[in-house]
Amino acid sequence: MVIKILHVILLASVKYIITLPYAMLIGLDYKQAIIAVLIGGIGGFLFFFYLSKYVSHRINALWPVVCNIFPPSLKRKYSAYCQKRENKKHRKVFSKRSRMIAKIKTTYGLWGIVLATPFLLTIPVGAFLANKYYSHQRHIVLYMILSIIGWGAVLSGVIYLFPGVFF
Repeated sequence: MVIKILHVILLASVKYIITLPYAMLIGLDYKQAIIAVLIGGIGGFLFFFYLSKYVSHRINALWPVVCNIFPPSLKRKYSAYCQKRENKKHRKVFSKRSRMIAKIKTTYGLWGIVLATPFLLTIPVGAFLANKYYSHQRHIVLYMILSIIGWGAVLSGVIYLFPGVFF
């Protein structure tokens, strides 16, 4: 039973929305499943939020050193990125991914990321986006935790009211 609960906690820390039906399918009690999913979702968000903060600070600090030790063949390939890091005045290059992220950020903003993280995005992606774009917001961690709890309540209500849909 402990292995099942730990498995549900780890799964909820990565992909939140599918975990509660999965926990019920593997035989966890309703209350155990909800508690394990909430612990996994909140713990996963906190872990990935602070991990992404640490990693992004380390990458930004190490990038000039990495650019200096590149072999000449790689320096030519990544020269634009190394120059961009050295010169603060640079022209932004937009890819499909960066355009999509910019569109989500400008269209939906903080609340779009907060509401979409447990349901549409994965917990690690939502934690990274929240840290990258909204870490200066005072209550971003609280908003994300409340979103995780809210989506857990919605999903548990759906499973409780319509048990035949998932099983």
